[in-house]
Amino acid sequence: MASLHEGAELPPVNLDVTPCPGFLLASSRTESTFDEIPVIDLADAFSGNAEKRSELAVKIRDACVNVGFFYVKNHGIPQATIEKTIAAAKTYFALPEEVKMQLDIHKSSNFKGYTALLGENTDVTGNGDLHEGFDIGFESAPGSQATSPNASTGGSMAGENVWPDGLPGFKDAVLQYYHSALDLGRIFFPLFALALDMPGGWFDDKTKESAAIMRLLHYPPQSATTVQEGQIGIGAHTDYECFTLLWQDKAGGLQVKNSSGKWIDAVPIPGTIVVNLGDQFARWTDDVFKSTPHRVINRSGAERYSIPLFFGTDYDVLLTPIPTCLSPGRTPQYEPIKAGDYVKARLEATYAHSAA
Repeated sequence: MASLHEGAELPPVNLDVTPCPGFLLASSRTESTFDEIPVIDLADAFSGNAEKRSELAVKIRDACVNVGFFYVKNHGIPQATIEKTIAAAKTYFALPEEVKMQLDIHKSSNFKGYTALLGENTDVTGNGDLHEGFDIGFESAPGSQATSPNASTGGSMAGENVWPDGLPGFKDAVLQYYHSALDLGRIFFPLFALALDMPGGWFDDKTKESAAIMRLLHYPPQSATTVQEGQIGIGAHTDYECFTLLWQDKAGGLQVKNSSGKWIDAVPIPGTIVVNLGDQFARWTDDVFKSTPHRVINRSGAERYSIPLFFGTDYDVLLTPIPTCLSPGRTPQYEPIKAGDYVKARLEATYAHSAA
């Protein structure tokens, strides 16, 4: 299998795909509640065999339509890269609070930097999220001269990252993981296009400068008291972008809400990355693809660390229904909005309660 972190690209697919408005996606969703999250092998993403890639796209379609979450194995992010990044995260989060607050995200105009415990409130019925985080956006990999893909069209979220002083190797380790995950994210858009019965390159001109925000997250252990007080690791929410790539450690705590309201544990599976869809895709597909509510409650008794990378579109892409997702005569459920404006509004609401 080709190595994702070496920038492997999907080979062209010679499939005659004629979009059919409202094809069968809208009727292919089942109302049955899921009790487990599927595991999908990405090995065939690199196959020159169109039939194998098509079969993979069908598996992804089923997961996106009926669950909104799936694990992937053979994802290509090196284990050594993961371990270095988690070690860097642990070192950073162990710093004194006053040192971390020097990079307070509220000082940033583009949502970069440190978020303190209870600095976010993703569920308006809660009293703050019991985690701390460190956020970055695109920056060239160490030794690379590549420029930011969204420097010109990233809108208000474009701009430089901020980095802590006095932590040798922190920046390099974090950026190495970021670019490995970015390469993985780029693999998915052609597969999502095929899953939607669209040509494999349909997203190409809409993801030239994709927004990609990554977070290092630390969740302290939780007690029953904090849960009762409305403070959990992260409250029930949906993600804002097209999809999220999540590495999680063995502490667990991630839960996904099925259509009957039951919380399903997304247990850590060694060697996998969790993929979940976000609101941009839900709006773009008129809810054919699910943006599923999820939360984190760290009852493990240990510190929990995770690394989500939120993969979106170009800032100025207008989110109107993809042709195969809207039957003739059906009125779209959402008003059109620029992808970046939507994410910006959601981020502002998330951090508003802790703003000075």
